[in-house]
Amino acid sequence: MAMKIRMTRAGAKKRPFFHIVVADSRSPRDGRFIERLGTYNPMLTKDAKDRVVLKADRIKHWLAMGAVPSDRVARFLHEAGMGEKPAIHEQPKKSAPRPKTVERMKAQAEAEAKAKEAPATETPAG
Repeated sequence: MAMKIRMTRAGAKKRPFFHIVVADSRSPRDGRFIERLGTYNPMLTKDAKDRVVLKADRIKHWLAMGAVPSDRVARFLHEAGMGEKPAIHEQPKKSAPRPKTVERMKAQAEAEAKAKEAPATETPAG
């Protein structure tokens, strides 16, 4: 069984509250879980001590058993000093400009550079 340490959503509409749980990776987000390991309340300020509450000994137990934390939970664990910082994934390439647009931008930048150089080399006759 692949175990994950992840969050399940609780709380009312527009008032999120999350439980940090260990669950089988195949179970649904808000479905069956094995053990509750902490809480996360995003409605509190970032410096509030109750914003993220973790049961450190149980988390260490499940990590030793092979449970893998989700990206957000891994960040919480890093901030609590219980794990390494998660890698930042590369952004999707869909938002990058298309090749023709890149060529057009290069040509425009070169034209602007030439325009700046031309007046600098010529001295006005007076």
